[in-house]
Amino acid sequence: MVRSRIAGAPISWGVCEVAGWGFQMERERVLDEMRELGLAATEFGPEGWLPEDPQARAQELRAHGLQAVGGFLPIVLHDPTSDPTPDFDDFADACVAAGAEVVVLAAATGVNGYDARPTLSESEWATLCANLDALHDRARARGLRAVLHPHVGTLVEGAADLEVVLTRSRVALCVDTGHLMAAGVDPVQLTKDHVDRVAHVHLKDVDAALATEVHAGRVAFSDAVRAGLFRPLGTGDVDVAGMVTLLEGHGYDGWYVLEQDVMLDGDPAGPGPVGDVRASLAYLEGIAS
Repeated sequence: MVRSRIAGAPISWGVCEVAGWGFQMERERVLDEMRELGLAATEFGPEGWLPEDPQARAQELRAHGLQAVGGFLPIVLHDPTSDPTPDFDDFADACVAAGAEVVVLAAATGVNGYDARPTLSESEWATLCANLDALHDRARARGLRAVLHPHVGTLVEGAADLEVVLTRSRVALCVDTGHLMAAGVDPVQLTKDHVDRVAHVHLKDVDAALATEVHAGRVAFSDAVRAGLFRPLGTGDVDVAGMVTLLEGHGYDGWYVLEQDVMLDGDPAGPGPVGDVRASLAYLEGIAS
């Protein structure tokens, strides 16, 4: 693993698509800090945070010495009356125009936030898996990778959901070490069991005690994030070194995105979130040395 495959994510600076998710840091400061850290690339962040025009978006990133990775696209996949392809096509075309590679799908519930989700019927699961395959094919036709991000508060969250998707669709996985642990899934074991399906990685460390509370339904996901659910790499309970060693040993050549979801109460007067990202970067580089 080399630094050229380590990317940032605006959510590590508290920038999020969820309405009411704390203070949203100004774009120039976040991109400047990514550049100062020496990160190679970044995911896009929420809609509207970067310029909407794909060429302008790519130029904005280039001006800060960053490559476009792609981005997170929460999209409704389970509703047979809702066609996800127009929104997907718009996002995928923007990725191509910006020189990005990855569309990170999340199976959205259709409501704001990640604190609750419905139970799907068999027909809704069938629709979801069929849509995943269709979007997988539409991405490949553009030279992109569509990956599914198991995510707390979406319709693909824990082990049972993953079993359905892995057996009934062809979509690749975005392994997010933090969201998986918060859903009661061992991310290293999942990766070991399905390493050939892993095409993108979000690296977080996690406070296991808080993750258990989230998984048990005793603490809402948003409250846990506010309380420090996600930790800089090397300071929590995920076997990050084991994860990276496993992937590299199996020839993984994709991105490692440093993504530590945080909520900010206000505009940081001091260093702010960049200190945690710097610590995660140093830890990840130490694994590779």
